[in-house]
Amino acid sequence: MKLLHLVSSIDPRGGGISEGVVRLQSALSRAGHEGEILTLDAPDEPFVKAFPGKIHALGPSRATYAYTPGLTPWLRQHASEYDAVIVNGLWQYTGLGALRALGALGDAAPPYFVFPHGMLDPWFKRRYPLKHLKKSLYWALAEYRVLHNAAAVLFTCEEERLLARESFWPYRCDEAVVSYGTSEPPAESSHLTQSFLQTFPALREKRLVLFLGRIHEKKGCDLLIDAFAQAATRSPDVHLVMAGPDQEGWVDALQARAQELGIANRITWAGMLSGDVKWGAFYACEVFCLPSHQENFGIAVAEALACGRPVLISDKVNIWREVADDAAGLVDTDTLPGTQQLLQRWLDATPAEMAAMRSAARRCFEQRFRIEQVAQNLVQAIRQYAPSLSVGATAQSPAQDVQDVGV
Repeated sequence: MKLLHLVSSIDPRGGGISEGVVRLQSALSRAGHEGEILTLDAPDEPFVKAFPGKIHALGPSRATYAYTPGLTPWLRQHASEYDAVIVNGLWQYTGLGALRALGALGDAAPPYFVFPHGMLDPWFKRRYPLKHLKKSLYWALAEYRVLHNAAAVLFTCEEERLLARESFWPYRCDEAVVSYGTSEPPAESSHLTQSFLQTFPALREKRLVLFLGRIHEKKGCDLLIDAFAQAATRSPDVHLVMAGPDQEGWVDALQARAQELGIANRITWAGMLSGDVKWGAFYACEVFCLPSHQENFGIAVAEALACGRPVLISDKVNIWREVADDAAGLVDTDTLPGTQQLLQRWLDATPAEMAAMRSAARRCFEQRFRIEQVAQNLVQAIRQYAPSLSVGATAQSPAQDVQDVGV
């Protein structure tokens, strides 16, 4: 099977979607499925030039909508070379461009599928009502048809599928839950841990709480700092690592808050981490914490689990049920008391309880979030909704039946 993945950007600073697309295609390739990525980035971007696979960069795009005039003509010319097209994300020109191009090809067009990646979560409607009004216009003009005409809309977990029905009307599409995940991390070794600790030597001999992700309002960074102030008072050896890019210009305000709380020297602002230093951060920490207000999946959560690190997450991280069911971490509300409880329960845990959570974290990753299983689920969903591709296929039926839903 030959697949084309559409994503507005593969810039790693943009969060987990671009990284997830790359890892998913790598897993598909290992399973024998050829794939290419089409992005609206400019071809001279450093991360485009460094991309290891086959990529088509049609940008630069215009404004936040990422309008790129070359997208639709390119798809009309080349879409027939692929068995299926996968659109990643909403509210940018990738979806409408695909709808226009593939619709013009009629029966000659390959089926297309859409990964919303949490962008239909009703949290955005409640938190940004004015933006929601603007999106409602886009929905009526384009996005509804993008989803409705798709062979299937692909969700990363059951929670995301259910929440997606609450944001816009009309809503009617074929739904499939295919999961999501990450690749096997490098094996734990002193080399990785030392790569991190040599970069941040003041963290040696500390009990580390790791946050790794975009420094963004929805991630609950302010909750974590306020809650950590209480933990820091109780336990002088704990230290918080805040790792990730500051896309909103929020770090200065958060650092001022930490100074006000008297814990500025107990927090390390590590910036964006990659390579050995990133994996060393996971292995050096005792727990990973993400008290997010909205998190569709959380690639970093899966990475922490893969490294055998318990996760402290809010019940707005959509895979919280899986984490709770597997006892792979602790779950509470996305509030200050909830985040304080997460840290309190961690500090109260016995060594035996922490060892059990570490083992459960690794099992949770292996059974639920390994990217090879996600790739298999995706192929099954594509074959279910593109019968011509299933001729002679031996794949098992998808575990999650897809249904047509109207809300």
